[in-house]
Amino acid sequence: MAGRALILVENLSVPLDRRVWQESTALRAAGWEVHVICPQGAKQDTEPEVVIDGVHIHRYPLRAATGGPAGYLREYGSALWHTFRLARRLTARFGRFDVVHGCNPPDLFFLVALAMRRGGTRFVFDQHDLVPELYLSRFDRGRDRLYRAVCWLERRTYRAAHVVIATNESYRKVALSRGGKRAEEVFVVRSAPVVERFHQVPPEESLRRGKPYLLCYLGVMGPQDGVDYALRSLARLRDEHGRSDWHAVFVGGGDTFDAMVALSRELGLGDDVEFTGRIPDEDLMRHLSTADVCLSPDPLNPLNDVSTMNKVMEYMAMAKPIVSFELREARVSAGEAALYAPANDESEFAKLIARLLDDPAERRRMGELGRRRVAGPLSWEHSKAALLAAYDAAVEPR
Repeated sequence: MAGRALILVENLSVPLDRRVWQESTALRAAGWEVHVICPQGAKQDTEPEVVIDGVHIHRYPLRAATGGPAGYLREYGSALWHTFRLARRLTARFGRFDVVHGCNPPDLFFLVALAMRRGGTRFVFDQHDLVPELYLSRFDRGRDRLYRAVCWLERRTYRAAHVVIATNESYRKVALSRGGKRAEEVFVVRSAPVVERFHQVPPEESLRRGKPYLLCYLGVMGPQDGVDYALRSLARLRDEHGRSDWHAVFVGGGDTFDAMVALSRELGLGDDVEFTGRIPDEDLMRHLSTADVCLSPDPLNPLNDVSTMNKVMEYMAMAKPIVSFELREARVSAGEAALYAPANDESEFAKLIARLLDDPAERRRMGELGRRRVAGPLSWEHSKAALLAAYDAAVEPR
């Protein structure tokens, strides 16, 4: 039964947020009228209001957090105020929404859903991150008062949700145990790339900057994302293995972008490492098509161990071999498409990069395995079916 859905997201603009965009277009194709409230992007997704592929996108200005937890409190407070403001305006303009679909972080959108619940609106909680684990992983503050606050907000979000969407089985287990949800209320919708969107183009030797090999990192650059581990591993690749036959490109942006550029210079990698920032899809395909080895340096911490990394799925969609640290969900996603260094061991991470650079047949085998995984059991087609089932469960008569 299709109806009108309002998707709330704060972490990224849309359609830059690929998971939210895939969900939005899948719902639209299934007959839903879809509206998205999200922040404006800095260089893209800047229009306040736009309709793309039939999806109505409503954006608000948002200043990214700086200065630790206090900065996030200011950012989230501003985002919540704008979201409430736009939700009220859209309800007055378009009428009642059948579903409010809140994507975390933060775990605050249940407040919007509760305000709209009197009209019969159902709340779908799309849990992109485990916020208590995210807090512990980003801030070295222990289980303090703010940690207890984010745990309370997560409990309130679970309690308000009619249906929970989990990104993997680890998150589903948390929703069942810590969230107290029933099995029939939790659906796994993996963050899987649309394979057709990721296509090989002819490799460009110029991207290697005169070196035989290109290494590639794709993704967000935050405190928990391990770009610093990758850079120190590359320094070890140079110093411990005598390898200078590579160039590395880091694609993406985030809170620690400037700090990572500075670290690369401190490590003497200024001529070997390139930071592109966020780039258009066509440029991303050029870099990934040319890459010989892709890096997933997320360190072991309470969040990363149970999270599915979008970059891993996208590397596999491009048939690229991966070097990762040993993480539970990394193995679930990549299987034999990756080599795994012991958790947070930069020397072993460097050794595995060197091993793959010396073995083109193994690189090809791993890449083909990864491509088959995302085209088969981990495909977006499977996730799309679970998404539509979650919506059916949310709106079915009780």
